Amino acid sequence: MYRVVEMYGVDEPWWFFDDWKKDIVSTKEFENFYTALKYYRNQWYKFAESFTEFKSKDDLLSAFWDVEDEIWCEECAGYQQRYHSIALLEDWHLLPEEKKRWAYEKHSADPQIKVCPNALKARETKDSLDEKL
Repeated sequence: MYRVVEMYGVDEPWWFFDDWKKDIVSTKEFENFYTALKYYRNQWYKFAESFTEFKSKDDLLSAFWDVEDEIWCEECAGYQQRYHSIALLEDWHLLPEEKKRWAYEKHSADPQIKVCPNALKARETKDSLDEKL
């Protein structure tokens, strides 16, 4: 099963933190990879028309953003960039190597890294606790 997932949040789609699914705004399912790829491509172009800033990877994970779309983070007392993202996944996992598409490896700019150090530390602490369990 293939899924084209659209997300909106402060993390780019390639991070896959434990809580990444909370950012999902829509999911479309497909039995056929090429049908899913066609839908992904159409969505990619729609996002590209709406946003001048983007970063897209060959594993069909893409982030689009407007530099003005930020959210205030109380924990770190700073602004975090918000991203509109799309991902083509196979059974909720990254695509295997043979399904990557080099033509999607492009960007207008690299996202400015505005990661909340407190949130990142909390995630790392949780990950290390999970490993110990």
